[in-house]
Amino acid sequence: MDRTVIAYVIYLLVSIALTIWVARTLSRNGRVFLSDVLRGNESLADAVNHLLVVGFYLVNLGFVALYLSGDGTIEDTRGIFEALSTKLGVVLLVLGVMHLGNVYVLSRIRRRSVMEQEQVPPVAPQDWVRA
Repeated sequence: MDRTVIAYVIYLLVSIALTIWVARTLSRNGRVFLSDVLRGNESLADAVNHLLVVGFYLVNLGFVALYLSGDGTIEDTRGIFEALSTKLGVVLLVLGVMHLGNVYVLSRIRRRSVMEQEQVPPVAPQDWVRA
């Protein structure tokens, strides 16, 4: 069997396994965070969590597929390791950036939600203003 094909198969297996593991971990542990961000609305938190997981799969697996093509043929075992380390390293970086992006956006939403809850009028209303 061609070494390039072996490298492709290993790359796909490891990348898909990593994507599934990260998505499940983020989904399981992110649900509590989403529930807090969405003020305890459990059904909305579940729906948003599912949508985030689907989007995560689509983006990451699409990237894995696009990044599959190689620069050339792999001549020896060392070439397999070098190609795999480069490709898997980039996939891991993309997974990390996607995770940090999600956490950043959700923390901004949570911060805004907390600030809205803490806002109290400085003076109690005393009278109606006529227009």
